[in-house]
Parts: sequence; structure tokens; C-alpha cells
Amino acid sequence: MVQIISDSSTLYSKAEGEAIGLEISPLSIMINGENYREFETITSEELIAKIEKGGIPSSSQPPIGEKIDLYNRYGANGEVIDITIAQGLSGTYDTALSAKEICDYAANITVFNSQTLCGPQRTLTDAALKMAKEGMSREAIVKMLEESAKTDVSFLIPFDFAFLQRGGRLSKAAAGLGGLLKLIVCMRKSDDGKTLEKHSINRTLKKAFASIIDELKKREVDETYHFAISHAINLEMADKMKEELLRHYPKADIKIYPLSPAFITQGGPGCCALQTIKIVK
Repeated sequence: MVQIISDSSTLYSKAEGEAIGLEISPLSIMINGENYREFETITSEELIAKIEKGGIPSSSQPPIGEKIDLYNRYGANGEVIDITIAQGLSGTYDTALSAKEICDYAANITVFNSQTLCGPQRTLTDAALKMAKEGMSREAIVKMLEESAKTDVSFLIPFDFAFLQRGGRLSKAAAGLGGLLKLIVCMRKSDDGKTLEKHSINRTLKKAFASIIDELKKREVDETYHFAISHAINLEMADKMKEELLRHYPKADIKIYPLSPAFITQGGPGCCALQTIKIVK
């Protein structure tokens, strides 16, 4: 069986991954001079409490040594596919490539740039794991990942622009303007997965939601897609997003997830992401 590996951008903890046969490398958070592994030594609620007391967090990818150990452990016995968070949004993919070159079984390791994160990355990983358990080949799984990743559409609505600005996702001028005017800014992940781009600027959440639905319709997203809504301890807004989606896609598979500490560090407290992807076999 091909071993599937990913990172906590899937919103899986290491323990949750192990329970289903998936190996997860946790991302890390640095705040107030202390380093934490998300889902292991810090929760999203604990991170937000530290932010409210003035802490300024930063995030980092799994250590290269941890990746090398995983590749050697599983590569010694068979083939491995590591599905990483999008290159450009994190250094995880590049670190994984370096780990592959250093490990003892490079020929057995495939590092796949998901070009996405969070909900869609979890959907890709789940699909890959299912195929692996069914005995499908590494080539077949990678082909599914390549075709499915092309269908991803991801949006983010932040409320504290300072987090995006510190993380390099938004210019200082744009962050200041958005905060000053109290606008609802909707960001969209670029099609290559490397950056977040401005999608729409709105006076109300209702108009922001409408701009997302318009884009989904334009891209011919239908009920065969998997939808994920992720929130930074903002279940009220996540429920509103789901309600709006169901008006247009009443039979859709829609999951709601709490965001992990690493992504609260990027999007800020209260942010919500709406993402969708189709599994193509």
C-alpha cells in the first residue's frame, strides 16, 4: 500500500491522522518567544486568547528533519506520497523537496504540491488515502491529485488586515485602507495556489457572499464539488455561509471546520474561508 503523508494544513491533528492510517506533520506557531506545534501544544482557542493579550504570532512549516525521518521510515518499505500545502503560501513544499533529496529512498517518494490548503487539501488527502487503501498505484493516485487540484476555488474573508499584511498576503497600504473604511474584503486564492488576490470589496457580508456565488457559477461549480467552510472561532458566520451555499447548492456536500492555529496566524481571528474542489478520477 502507498503511504499517504500530509501536514496539519489538512486540519487533521497528528492523532486524528494516525487513527485513519494517515501520517501528519504539524505546522508550528511562535508567539511570545515560545514555539508550539498546532493541535498538540496549542489550540485555536488558546492562540486567540494569547492574541487578545497582545501576542503577535508567526507560523512555520514542519522541520526538515521530521520529513526526512518520515521518508526514511516509510520509504524503506514502499512508496510514499506527501501532499503539501500550496507552494507560495508556505515553505512546506520546498522543504519537503529538500527532504526527499536528502533521504535514503528518494525514488520511492513523491512530493505533491496541492496548490491549495485547509478544506480542499483535506479532501484531496482523503481521496488519496482511500485509493491507497484500495490498492491503487502511486501513478493513479498522483493522476487523480493532479486533475482534482485544477478544480479548486478558494475564498477568504478576513477581519483584521494586520495578520494578512504581516504574513505578506496583503500590502500595508491595502491593509490600512480596508481597516479604515470598515469594508468587507473578499480574497481569492490565485489559480496557481501561490498567492491571495483581491476578489471583491464590499459594504456588507451579504454582498461579499453574493460575489463568491457569482464566481462559483462563472466557474461552473456544481453539486458534484465538495465544499468546506473553515472559521477562526466564528461559527456564526460559518453557518451563514453554509445557509447561503445551500440556497444555490441544496444537495451539496458542505463541511464546516474550525481553522487551525497556523491559519488563524495568517487570516486573523474571526476570519472565514469558503473553498470547493471536485475529485476527478
